[in-house]
Amino acid sequence: MQLDRRSNNLLKEVLTNPQIKSISLESKYELSRRQISYSFEKINHWLLTKNLPPINRNRQGMFLIEPILIETLLSKQENNAMKELVLTEETRIQIILLMMISQIDETLSLNHFTHALDVSKNTVLHDIKQAQLIIQEDDLTIHYSRKAGYYIEGEEFFIRKLLVHLINRLLFVQNKQLFLSEIMRLSNQELVEMTLRVERIENQLNLKFTDEKIDALPFSLIIILKRIRAGMFIGDLPVKHDELTYTKEWQAVYELFDETEHIPDSERVFFTLHLLITNIYWSDLHKQDIVPSLMIAINEMLTKFEKYACMVIKDRDQLINKLLIHVKPAYYRIKFELTDIDQLHQPVGAEFSELQHLVKKAITPLAQLIGQDIPDHEITYLSMLIGGWLARQGEHLNKKIKAVIVCPKGVSVSKMMDSVLKEIFPEFVFLDSLSVREFYQFQLDYDIVFSLIHLETDRKVFIVKSFPEKEEKLWLRQQVMGYLYGYSNDVINVEELINVIEKDATILNKTNLTKRIYSFINQQGTSTPLLTEEEPTPHLAELIPATNITLRKNIKSWNEAIRVTAQPLLRKGAITHQYVDAVIEHCQEDPYIVIGDGLAIPHASPENGVLHVGMSLLRIEEGVTFAHDYSIKIIILIAALDKHQHFKALTELLKLAGTRADLLKIKQAKVKKEITDTFKKYQQL
Repeated sequence: MQLDRRSNNLLKEVLTNPQIKSISLESKYELSRRQISYSFEKINHWLLTKNLPPINRNRQGMFLIEPILIETLLSKQENNAMKELVLTEETRIQIILLMMISQIDETLSLNHFTHALDVSKNTVLHDIKQAQLIIQEDDLTIHYSRKAGYYIEGEEFFIRKLLVHLINRLLFVQNKQLFLSEIMRLSNQELVEMTLRVERIENQLNLKFTDEKIDALPFSLIIILKRIRAGMFIGDLPVKHDELTYTKEWQAVYELFDETEHIPDSERVFFTLHLLITNIYWSDLHKQDIVPSLMIAINEMLTKFEKYACMVIKDRDQLINKLLIHVKPAYYRIKFELTDIDQLHQPVGAEFSELQHLVKKAITPLAQLIGQDIPDHEITYLSMLIGGWLARQGEHLNKKIKAVIVCPKGVSVSKMMDSVLKEIFPEFVFLDSLSVREFYQFQLDYDIVFSLIHLETDRKVFIVKSFPEKEEKLWLRQQVMGYLYGYSNDVINVEELINVIEKDATILNKTNLTKRIYSFINQQGTSTPLLTEEEPTPHLAELIPATNITLRKNIKSWNEAIRVTAQPLLRKGAITHQYVDAVIEHCQEDPYIVIGDGLAIPHASPENGVLHVGMSLLRIEEGVTFAHDYSIKIIILIAALDKHQHFKALTELLKLAGTRADLLKIKQAKVKKEITDTFKKYQQL
């Protein structure tokens, strides 16, 4: 068993200062009484595992320390973090590389590594060979001489890039701060001072870095400064001095240096870039320096996404602000090829693949602004943000079970967790998504917590995955409902219940009815509703059967074309006349509905009269004029009820739109079957 950093610090404090009182600890470490008590419960449990007496307190709040504790713990240093770890080969290699980069004032020999890793010299030599294979991709080389010992040679930029990567990876081990400080030979005072500097930078920039970055930055910044003071300067960077001097980060960098310290401008550029690419979870955008044209590019991207997804995004300005929080650091990561520092480690479930595909189609304005293709993992982050926003559209929360979400991984993963958990628990009120620091300062009352990591709290915490599969979602719901209501294993299949109701009644809003059924079941407290496997989303050929196709030689106007296209959906009760009027009005504001040569996909927001998902097609042999610039021969009217059901069909339609030969077949089709056969080809792609 290991002590966490907080408990370890508290133990050291009371051993070196037995007269200190609980209230003084609360003030010094900015902890609540509950957190202090919880930490000492863990300390006493750890002491018992060492066959040592526990620490007690008297009525005055003073700690009662047995002399054997001071003698044993302070003299033998039982809390050594390295010795309690069983290291994998991958971790050993990372430690060796980090020691070479950080311990520049040491002449590192095999003995240094064998002592630190507690392995044989042969094992260390093997690990060094493997380490060389890893770093040679960046033209870095491990050298050894009797005078200099082991060290890494190569461009300083890539050495620092490796440093940041290693710190990020090793932060996942237990007791991470103590572990890293031992590897890098850093004192607690150095780390505290640098952490305070980073927090001052946060205040100056009016933002908050993610928990992972606030942990990592002090380590990387201290070592980089040490390397600079040892004369290890950065070479030419892919960014010019003038490109960054306008940013607030350029000014904030001065917080990192001593007033009398001379730092070359090239190093200030590097530190500015280091801050700019660091993930944040909150920012006051009104006080931020936004990259010129970045907001315009995001707005154009959303316009394209609306076109491809056939959705109207509500509260668009708010979503743009949310995207800016992620896109600003991503802009610099991509532009200067630093994206491998912040990779997404857990794959997104298959159910998001179609959404991600549409985001990738729409992302061209951002790629053009940056001048490079957007990496897939950055597209995944943007897809999660947009998907989470769409999931919340039109949702009305009632005060029922109150929950909070805790995610240390930043805004993108946090927003995805929010979307997934609201899907699993549509009847809950999710008060907020919080970082770990925010969680311990959160003032509102709540019933349960969903978190990626263990938390010290007296409320029930459910540990969840960032992207649970369907079986895991079902298991989680059963566990939570069992805790809240004491449910038996009896299961109600809500989807089948909805299907039964549909046989004898018209359901105007299936989503709202589903939520009401969940709420009713929860109030009765007798059964657990079953989150069933979603029905397969329909293909294009299934959404546009022959009965939904109309063939005309000519037509008088665009508005008439829309009304003719809508007739099959009106007859089948998929849409109302109000929706047709809304589509006509929306087309006047949106010229981007043309997605291919002579192909347009008009649509409007679901609340304007979509009753269930559907598509209909009008083929006009002679074409009809749209927006003065287009001759449209194929109109596909889309009625989208939610964010999932039509995505597969849309994906197929977008592929068809880029295939001139198949578009020509539809334009020249004599019978409807020729069109439906063309659609069926795309089911196999």
